[in-house]
Amino acid sequence: MIGVGHRLRRKYISPKMASRRGEDNFWSTSMGAPKYVVAPMVAQSELPWRILSRRHGAQLCYTPMYHSSLFCRDHAYRKAAIESSPEDKPLIFQFCANDPDTFLQAARHVEHLCQAVDLNLGCPQGIAKRGHYGAFLQDEWDLVFKIINHAHKNLSIPVTCKIRVLDTRERTVEYARMLERAGAQIITVHGRTRDMKGQLTGLADWTLIKAVKESVDVPVFANGNIQSLKDVQRCLEETGVDGVMTAEGNLHNPCLFEGRNPPVWEVAQEYLDLVRVHPCPMTNIRSHLFKLWHHVLEKHTALRIPLSKARNLEDMVAVCEEVKKCCLVDVNEGSNDEKHKEGGLLHPYWLCQPYFRPSPEETQKKVEETAAKKRALEENAEIDERSHKGEADKKKAKYEMCTCGNPCSLKCIFKVCKQCCKKRCKELPADCIGHKIMIKTKMERKKKEVEEKMRQEDTEPQKPCLVHEVDGVNAEVSTIDMSSSKEHADIANTKNNDVGDRTLEDCPRTCNGVSVDEVTCNADTAAPENPS
Repeated sequence: MIGVGHRLRRKYISPKMASRRGEDNFWSTSMGAPKYVVAPMVAQSELPWRILSRRHGAQLCYTPMYHSSLFCRDHAYRKAAIESSPEDKPLIFQFCANDPDTFLQAARHVEHLCQAVDLNLGCPQGIAKRGHYGAFLQDEWDLVFKIINHAHKNLSIPVTCKIRVLDTRERTVEYARMLERAGAQIITVHGRTRDMKGQLTGLADWTLIKAVKESVDVPVFANGNIQSLKDVQRCLEETGVDGVMTAEGNLHNPCLFEGRNPPVWEVAQEYLDLVRVHPCPMTNIRSHLFKLWHHVLEKHTALRIPLSKARNLEDMVAVCEEVKKCCLVDVNEGSNDEKHKEGGLLHPYWLCQPYFRPSPEETQKKVEETAAKKRALEENAEIDERSHKGEADKKKAKYEMCTCGNPCSLKCIFKVCKQCCKKRCKELPADCIGHKIMIKTKMERKKKEVEEKMRQEDTEPQKPCLVHEVDGVNAEVSTIDMSSSKEHADIANTKNNDVGDRTLEDCPRTCNGVSVDEVTCNADTAAPENPS
């Protein structure tokens, strides 16, 4: 067994990198030895939230985790990620990756914007397992070494990493030493295993974090169980780490590092003001407000609906005002604050404060109680079913069976199932109000529309046609627009020509001697000559 106090040799840093950085320990030189750190949180640690956290005590912030492959090939994704501000320093960009070249390429896009890049080796979610990154790389030490070492040798800024503890103390310590040999300049240790998530999230093991700190020479950050400034100080004392990172504690109270618990609406208003200057997606804003107002929404449940339906920043501001009004009613009441600490709260519900997850044992107990209640209900239902079997049979008897085997509908005009009813309505045709099948009505409506269209065509004025006699046998039909010109009107009214013209009420469908009605012009049908 490796002793906890055993020291590994000094970390490997290439001469090229050492001269480029000027100092081996960039944590104290380039970043000012920060101790209060805001964790990388997907869709949560965006620019407005980082600035808010810095204004209230945070000394170092991480960006959300970005997918290195997508970051390299998607310009829009990259553009939204690299938005920064002079207030947003020092900053570490975090990427997930499973390929050394891809990680290096993504890091090169941001090495002029931040103080370091971080490799995510701690994400335990299912999407990380499917994407082959995060905590699911902790069994592939050779690949992890190559990713970190390749970036360490080729970047002008340091490389850091964030991990979860492994199953045993020995493997956790060896894993951290391997990361140090690869070139990691800061190691953040989350004191939970990758299986401790969701309902199985328990307490982080600070003893393993302490073991890592005592086994490596690079700075170590601790993550887990940080809900207040007292937790921060206790973690620093018990583990000896160089900095403390918080995620959920920061989301519920961004003033955690100041040791304050301000009213929730004040923090929300300050955050929304920052969003006006540095816009971000509405999903991020809504998620932050749900976290900040967690305890308020448990008491004033009606506020959940407007917050869920808010579609723009002004809607969010309006909901914030409603939250303030509801809380001030209890604040101005002047009653004992203990009355507003329901559910084991440390402070009145309108103040920013942590949310404590139930332990895995409590969660399992609750699941078992729910299952027991469900079984009891099922057993009671089964007893009732047996005791009322005769009545149930009577109820079933009133449903007759269709010829196809399906139950008949009581409201059907044919007393059959819906499929058979539809077929019969098509054959007749007919309507069935019970099944809402209106085939006959639709056919009649369509027929009326056709008749109305034909009626309109018949009432429209038609263009008169002139039939000219040619050699007493053949006829040439020409259409003349009587209103198009005076010349045509004169031709139509002239009866002094050698060949008589006449106007037909029904024009032939074709012209130039070919008529549907077999129109021919003979001497008998021609108009009489002018007596003059």
